[in-house]
Amino acid sequence: MNLSAQPHILVVDDDTDIRSLLADYLAQQGWHISTAANGAEMRALLERETVELVVLDLTLPGEDGLALCRDLRARSALPVIMLTARSAPLDRILGLEMGADDYLCKPFEPRELVARIRSVLRRSAGASTLEHAQRLVFGDWTLNLVDHQLQRRDGVVVALSGGEFRLLKVLLEHPNRPLDRDQLLSLTQGRDGDPFDRSIDLAISRLRQKLGDDARAPQLIKTLRNEGYLLTALVQKK
Repeated sequence: MNLSAQPHILVVDDDTDIRSLLADYLAQQGWHISTAANGAEMRALLERETVELVVLDLTLPGEDGLALCRDLRARSALPVIMLTARSAPLDRILGLEMGADDYLCKPFEPRELVARIRSVLRRSAGASTLEHAQRLVFGDWTLNLVDHQLQRRDGVVVALSGGEFRLLKVLLEHPNRPLDRDQLLSLTQGRDGDPFDRSIDLAISRLRQKLGDDARAPQLIKTLRNEGYLLTALVQKK
């Protein structure tokens, strides 16, 4: 994605007033804005046009935002920022598990949404630059940065969610260096955590399971008391 061009943002929300307000405010930032009221309209627009980022409401009629985000992530790496009136940590964790790049609770300051969009677009642009040329090889595994696939040496391919891919990529880019939860949240989601945020712990647990790293005595992704997590592998870039 070229950030010098005008990014195309799709706002998906069933509330007409919110759609209109967000479209007007985001357009003032110099972005090209499209809107959709539901999943069917979202899919129809994505088939017709190229979009750089989706702002997706969680509580939609029919298919909700979680289902739509999961479907998007299964088919592409299109960045998604999820909006919701639900503030429970479990809802936020579910959104991130479905592959959302960020999560914002209503009501929110439009300026905060703009900051989140810019952060996600920057991360997406940086990832795209890297993806054209590199794979990360570690132990018996290869993380393909083009198609986001994790492949074992024997050819077995393991599916990763968007959040798992970003977390593993960050760990591989900082091998043998402790990273705490706040650092991992900042590097993977562009946000700060809170003392009760356990989304990184859950994602680490899922990664260990997919990598066959024994959770009781992990050898690949180690937990360091009061320091965070450490990936203990030689990483080769190809």
